[in-house]
Amino acid sequence: MSASNIVKHLANLEKHLAEEHPENPVLARAVHSFRNLDRVAQDLGLLGRDESYATYVTWWPMIAVLGTFSSGKSTFINSYLGMHLQRTGNQAVDDKFTVICYSRHDEIKTLPGVALDADPRFPFYQISHSIEEIAEAGPQRIDAYIQLKTCPSEKIRGKILIDSPGFDADRQRTSTLRLTQHIIDLSDLVLVFFDARHPEPGAMHDTLEYLVTSTINRPDANKFLYILNQIDVTAKEDNPEEVVSAWQRSLAQAGLLAGRFYRIYDKDAAIPIDDPQIRERFEKKREEDLSDIGARMQQIEIERSYRIAAMLEQTADAIEHQVITKLESLLDRWRSRVFLFDSILFGLLLVLAGTTLTLTDSWHLLQQCITSITAAEPSSLFGAALFVGLAGYIHLSIRGKVARSILSTLPDEYGHDHTAYRQISQAFSKSTAGYRPMFLKKPAGWNGTNQRILAEVKEDANDFIQTLNDQFTDPSGHQEGTEAAAEQATETDQPATPAA
Repeated sequence: MSASNIVKHLANLEKHLAEEHPENPVLARAVHSFRNLDRVAQDLGLLGRDESYATYVTWWPMIAVLGTFSSGKSTFINSYLGMHLQRTGNQAVDDKFTVICYSRHDEIKTLPGVALDADPRFPFYQISHSIEEIAEAGPQRIDAYIQLKTCPSEKIRGKILIDSPGFDADRQRTSTLRLTQHIIDLSDLVLVFFDARHPEPGAMHDTLEYLVTSTINRPDANKFLYILNQIDVTAKEDNPEEVVSAWQRSLAQAGLLAGRFYRIYDKDAAIPIDDPQIRERFEKKREEDLSDIGARMQQIEIERSYRIAAMLEQTADAIEHQVITKLESLLDRWRSRVFLFDSILFGLLLVLAGTTLTLTDSWHLLQQCITSITAAEPSSLFGAALFVGLAGYIHLSIRGKVARSILSTLPDEYGHDHTAYRQISQAFSKSTAGYRPMFLKKPAGWNGTNQRILAEVKEDANDFIQTLNDQFTDPSGHQEGTEAAAEQATETDQPATPAA
């Protein structure tokens, strides 16, 4: 996306949000704050002129459905949507991530992964540049990993639902895990499905390690719902408590000691339960849990607004306190090494030159050169300029090699966080460019103006959250009184008097 295209995209996004969500002006206003955040990041070199943090956000509420093969993810999605969208079965039926969104057309349509990779409104925008296995094979390789499905279900209007391949697969496992982590980070709600028919913790070790252990310490851990699906298989033995206990023990071993555990099954695909009392108990529990899950899925529109406001503040804070600190540390290391190598190399050259002049008894030639330069003789000035140019070239070569050496160590620090590694590398390269004097200790682009912009962005984010709180909360009861007075005034054609 070019710089002009990103400007156009942000303008269209702001217009769309203002038209589609007039009741929630925070979303459209947030786009303006992202522009300010982008300006700082671009000055620092974290983002290119054709990039925006706004493309790192899903502006539609997003629900991720994760789990193992045969855990009933697709059956749950079909039941929730009220239509047969995803294939179901006991074996792996789909090894792609499926992004599901609303369409006004009556028929279900399946579109290739490039439809997501090229559209900044979706969470997989330009993902082909981030996943090495895809990038090496070319953009067309994206179709082996993701696809887009559209359907006319009202349940999905205004939301994005993502069905993931199972975690038991070895094929494309690395890319699957990277894409899953990308989805988890962006999602407002994550439903983690387990199969009640296979409660053996040993066989599920890898899945539990990734889906539980890596999530319990996240600041947004409350967005994970753990769902034990197909619990109806225990009806004949009437031991659901034992099955649930086995799973709770497995999760506890993985580190999850708290949180809600749901027990559900699909009534259309369920094993018939003969005992009416057992059937009633199972059905009651299933309906209660499905109702709770459905309520959380409906609530994410509110959570989405808070998430976007929080991301603004977190990104601005991370730039100010983490990125700048990291860059300053890298630049200190870089300057120290450059000065060291400069001193060693130029010291050796001076020693070599002095030794040569001494052995050849040519110190008088040096005196003549100095006299000629002082007298501004053209040939001497040219020679001096050539010497200074050679010294400058050597110095710039040392600067560049030291910078590349430091950059080569960054992958070990950032691991699989390719975005953070790319941004810090770009910013460091900009701050160590040959045209920047070495005595400048602050990173390129870090000045009082940009510090004020970041402070304004964080202040805007706090204002957005307060505005959202005013929309959804009213501890004092004043808002309710004001609305009641307004209603009464409308009915009597009298001006409303706000509550005290």
